[in-house]
Amino acid sequence: MFEGREPIYVQIAQQIRAEILAGTLPEEGQVMSTTQYATTYRINPATAAKAFAELVDEGLLYKRRGVGMFVAAGARERLLDQHRQTFFTDVLDPVLKQADLLGIGVEELVEHITRTHPRRTAR
Repeated sequence: MFEGREPIYVQIAQQIRAEILAGTLPEEGQVMSTTQYATTYRINPATAAKAFAELVDEGLLYKRRGVGMFVAAGARERLLDQHRQTFFTDVLDPVLKQADLLGIGVEELVEHITRTHPRRTAR
């Protein structure tokens, strides 16, 4: 499962973020314990704990003493806001800059989006 170049704890944190975004880990839902992660994925429990600590620091998870780790209220919305901002700065802004260089105006961009992705205009 953990085949990327990033450290395993980073991959675990990314996986949990993705599950929160997708809604498979709902707010106030319990997250697998560090021991369960270690056993399931055959990793050191300290590695899983490091991922959880990162997510706690970000305000995405919180610990209930004696019960376990849970998804914090508002975690999905915080992640959506972060991803939206990243989308605009890392994806859309460079596309718009390239469109300017090519002489593609706003109207042409909107027409293209409307024609090729009609379900996007209904939102």
